[in-house]
Amino acid sequence: MAAAAEVIGIDHIYLSVSAMDRSELFYDRLLQETLGFRKSTFTLDGDAHVQYYNRLFGIVLRPARGDGRPHDRYAPGLHHLCLRVPGVDDVDRVATRLAAAGLVATAPRRYEEYASDYYATFVDDPDGLRLEITNFRAERRERMEHWEDR
Repeated sequence: MAAAAEVIGIDHIYLSVSAMDRSELFYDRLLQETLGFRKSTFTLDGDAHVQYYNRLFGIVLRPARGDGRPHDRYAPGLHHLCLRVPGVDDVDRVATRLAAAGLVATAPRRYEEYASDYYATFVDDPDGLRLEITNFRAERRERMEHWEDR
């Protein structure tokens, strides 16, 4: 059966955070200063929101409601968020900039258990949400460029 419509990307992702000021500082460093996202703010239902966006999609911070427990990657819900950059050198530059911004990220390295050309660095946000920066791997590029051939 043919799809009703082709999904052409992720439009936005909302992240509920326990402390807006602390998370905004972290995401300013990660998304705005390191990855070149732009930033805006808005209020929705009386809650302040911070939106980071690039030309393809947005990531929005909103105040969390609930018990404030740290993010548990292995509970139902989001495990981690992975952002793709063009190549291995880009991952290295991101890791260097994260360190310069005072953010603790893993040393970038190859993860051959995932794919022979998988290269990534990981950083956890203030609530424990893991963010990954990875290269645009050959398998993903092949899938994108030759979708109709498969």
